[in-house]
Amino acid sequence: MAITIPTKAFTFFKNLKKNNNREWFTEHKPEFKNIETEVKSFYNALLETLQKHDDVDKMKMFRVYRDVRFSKDKTPYKTHFGGSFGRTKPRLRGGYYLHIAPNNESFIATGFWEPNKEDLLRIRKELELDAAEFRKIIGAKKFKSSWGELTGDEVKTAPKNFNKEHRDIDLIRKKQFIFTKKFSDKEVTSSDFLNEVNKSFMAIRPYFDYMSEVLTTDLNGVSLI
Repeated sequence: MAITIPTKAFTFFKNLKKNNNREWFTEHKPEFKNIETEVKSFYNALLETLQKHDDVDKMKMFRVYRDVRFSKDKTPYKTHFGGSFGRTKPRLRGGYYLHIAPNNESFIATGFWEPNKEDLLRIRKELELDAAEFRKIIGAKKFKSSWGELTGDEVKTAPKNFNKEHRDIDLIRKKQFIFTKKFSDKEVTSSDFLNEVNKSFMAIRPYFDYMSEVLTTDLNGVSLI
């Protein structure tokens, strides 16, 4: 029997959005914990599936409690499930993310959310030197049919010490290198969702292989690990 995301997860979050306070959540916490257990089974099943074709060493499912200390939104609870899957470092780079939310707002994401300054500079230097292979990978028909366009925050013109007229400045100025894919509520609760997510994550591998090689070597191709 296929492991699925229960539709009651969406119902619960819709109700929580209308009643995002401690009193309501405390009253309905047993219901939430049961749903969370079912959803966590799906995340664990996805972890096991990923481990069949990638070296993924950990899964982290995020808590429902929001950190409101520095947020204008003071509602105490998230109205979604989120979980990340980390590849084994330092040899492998990149990560996977699964976001489950009602009203057709579920998505998967992959790539590099917050590369540290050393990694970001290394990526930019590689793209400055030659971005042809990078463009070939993300522009491949099969790849684009799964993931679409590269997204992520970027600087307005050019990073410090990079030429704003460089032919690949559209890539060099990025601060994040992310791909996302959305899913409808119907797709998320279907028996084939786990397989669809896994297929998409498999399709990202050429990108991960490229970035892992870049981030574990210097500009001369000498290993750093």
